[in-house]
Amino acid sequence: MKQKLTMALVLVVSLVIAIGCGGSVKDEVAVLDTSMGKIIIGFFPDEAPNHVDNFKTLAREGVYNGVLFHRVIPGFVIQTGDPKTADPNTPKMEYGTGGTERDAPLALELNSHKHVRGAIGMARSQDPNSADSQWYITLETQPHLDSGYTVFGEVLEGMDVVDSIAAVQTDQVRGIPVEPVRVNSVQVVPRKEAGLK
Repeated sequence: MKQKLTMALVLVVSLVIAIGCGGSVKDEVAVLDTSMGKIIIGFFPDEAPNHVDNFKTLAREGVYNGVLFHRVIPGFVIQTGDPKTADPNTPKMEYGTGGTERDAPLALELNSHKHVRGAIGMARSQDPNSADSQWYITLETQPHLDSGYTVFGEVLEGMDVVDSIAAVQTDQVRGIPVEPVRVNSVQVVPRKEAGLK
C-alpha cells in the first residue's frame, strides 16, 4: 500500500513538473525576433487575462510575423502590431489603421501595473474598449496613460534593442521609421526555453 502511494505521489509530482513548471500561463514569455535584435516580454495574466490571451493567440496564429514598428516617438513609445504593415504594398498613410477586424474588440482591463519604462500596453482608438492587435512599449514613465490603457506585460530582456528602435530616424510627422524596423516573428515559449530562470 505504501509503495502504491509513493508511486502515485511520484506520478503526480512528475505531472506537475511536466505541465506546470515548464509551460504554465505565468511561465510563458514572448520572444520577439526583430530586425534590430531580440526582445523578451513577460505577461500579467492575473491582472489582464483577456489582453494576455489575445496577444498569445495572435502571436501563435502568426499575426505579428512581419509587422513593422510603425510609430516611434522618442521619450514616449514604440508601437507595432498592425497586420497591414506586413504587406509591402500598404501605403504609409494607412499604417496604424489595421487590426484583426474582430466583431468584439477587447474591453479595457485597468490594473495596478503602471506605464513605467518597458511596460507593454495595448493601443486603441478613442473608445477605451476598442483594443485589437496593436500594442506598444513605453520608453519612459507615462502616468497619463494609466487611467485609460491596459498594461498587460513588461520587457524582461532587450531594452537595449527597444532603445535602438527608439533612436531610428523617422518621418518626424507620424513617427514612421525611414528605414523599416520589422518584427520578424513572435514565439510564445516557456521562460526556460527563452533562457530565463
